[in-house]
Amino acid sequence: MNAATPGADGFHPATPFGSSDFDSRQFRTAMGQFCTGVTVITTLDADGRPAGFACQSFAALSLDPPLVLFCPQKTSRTWAVIEQRGAFCVNVLAHRQQDVSASFGAPREDKFAGVAWDPSPSGLPVIRHSLTWVDCTIENVTDGGDHHIVIGRAQTLGDVLQDKPLLFYRGGYLSTEHPRVTPAQAELENFLTWTGGDTWL
Repeated sequence: MNAATPGADGFHPATPFGSSDFDSRQFRTAMGQFCTGVTVITTLDADGRPAGFACQSFAALSLDPPLVLFCPQKTSRTWAVIEQRGAFCVNVLAHRQQDVSASFGAPREDKFAGVAWDPSPSGLPVIRHSLTWVDCTIENVTDGGDHHIVIGRAQTLGDVLQDKPLLFYRGGYLSTEHPRVTPAQAELENFLTWTGGDTWL
């Protein structure tokens, strides 16, 4: 709706409503309107013990070279372990894994209690029944306010489980239903993870 179009109540706003006076809670609420997947980033500490945390701020970054990114809090104890290891594994959770997300999202000592996992080729924890996983080495770390922006280079890709993803939206979980409707290619040519038939991907 533009400025010349009346709303349902007949009001004609000159500009979209908004405020430059907001706090962190309001910012979090606004960003919660963006639906994301849920991952668990895992690694091993110096003694070979598994470590991990639930991570919403994950994305594919580049196809050539194959890069991903995630954003841990600077105060994260798990991030300190990942940084020391220099490598991590991204586990993309399926819709049945809300309990896994809850376990790794809580500040508990043994987040792997009751969670089945297997070692990746590099030895890092791969959580069973995840949609897929990717083993990465740390390529670069950049400042991102109260978070780090961690860029990783994909080394090994896991198999893809044909299931629905676990999604996070407005502070809660939801999932999709198959089959999905795919828009035309022209609408998706800037989407890094679009899996259409063109050869650009």
